[in-house]
Amino acid sequence: MTINKYQGRTEEEAIRIAKEQLGEDAVIMNVKQIKSKGLFHFLKDSAYEVTAAVEEKEQMTKPSSLAIHDNINFTADEEIKIPLKVPEKEMRKETNHQADALKRESQNHLEERIENLQNFLEKQLAPAEPQVDKASLKREEKSKKETKEQAEGIKFLKMIYGIMLENEISEKYANAILEDIEKVVRNGSSVDYILSSIYQKMILKFGQPKPIELGEKKPKVVFFIGPTGVGKTTTIAKVASKFKLEDGKTVAFLSADTYRIAAAEQLKTYANILDTPFSIVYSPEEINEAIEKTSDCDLILVDTAGFSHKNMEQKDDIKKLIDSVDKKYAKEVFLVVSATTKYKDLVNIADVYHDIADYKLIFTKLDETSAYGNLLNIRLYSGADLSYTTNGQNVPDDIELFHTQKIVKQLLGGK
Repeated sequence: MTINKYQGRTEEEAIRIAKEQLGEDAVIMNVKQIKSKGLFHFLKDSAYEVTAAVEEKEQMTKPSSLAIHDNINFTADEEIKIPLKVPEKEMRKETNHQADALKRESQNHLEERIENLQNFLEKQLAPAEPQVDKASLKREEKSKKETKEQAEGIKFLKMIYGIMLENEISEKYANAILEDIEKVVRNGSSVDYILSSIYQKMILKFGQPKPIELGEKKPKVVFFIGPTGVGKTTTIAKVASKFKLEDGKTVAFLSADTYRIAAAEQLKTYANILDTPFSIVYSPEEINEAIEKTSDCDLILVDTAGFSHKNMEQKDDIKKLIDSVDKKYAKEVFLVVSATTKYKDLVNIADVYHDIADYKLIFTKLDETSAYGNLLNIRLYSGADLSYTTNGQNVPDDIELFHTQKIVKQLLGGK
């Protein structure tokens, strides 16, 4: 995995530079604004820094062989001979007493020299004390350290695994994530490094969120589909408020939900508040005529009827409505699901709505649950891109682009 940082004058420029360097598969992990410093900082433009990552294929390397050196024994196998040479001295004629004294003195000196030589040779020929192999000691200490870190890493992974399951991440996906980290643990990495690796791996699993993007071609037609009671109509109002009030775009509402009169009335109320066009579409044949009437708008948001994933008749009606849009209009489909829905039901919903159209995911009601595992489960199960999340009924405040870093921290036990 390659992780780099890139800077640009705007957030879009920094992201563009990152993707040019790392490729379109690069995942933007973090974006922050860098404010200028110094005495004249108010005259300088601020910059943006993005942290981007791209996953690489792992390569296994064979462990290098260790050279093993034999011990070297030193043995003295040659006889050492010490030539003794007694200096010749001219003896003067002295008395017998003086000659004996001189002879004793020479003999004592010779014996002392021989004794010193013998002591020296004994030290040289004595067996050498075993030398400590410092390299072996270092290898042994390193091995013990790695073994300890591996044990701590395994214990830490068990704890993380428990946290994942507690947050309702599927065992299948939790196991897959930890298997990817197995090499890190096997190499005796620290707990901090293991946690960082898991965090980065989960960021990549979620992928880069994809918001609604407007092109040069008008209008962009966006359908919102999903089960009943997940908050589609309120989500549409929040999206419209963002584009109209924050981005200054023109927006129109279409309601194809003729099953619930209250739904159309609710959307009409939002349209009046935002001062945007509103109309009701009663059949797929009317969709292009309704779009044409508001074709000067940047964005047309279409509310559809919610239905049970077991109701095949309504599913076919929604599919026909979406397929009826003229190809000259750019269209996009978002599946709106509640974060409180059980995983088994979400799997069925994801399968049924895939038969209708390819979609991006919007998760609602994050404020009504403390377990966000299903966000990762359905992302990995369906393969659909993530888009927005909502966490309340307030319009337009309670909506944001999927905040990957925040969600991953919560899934790992953080806040």
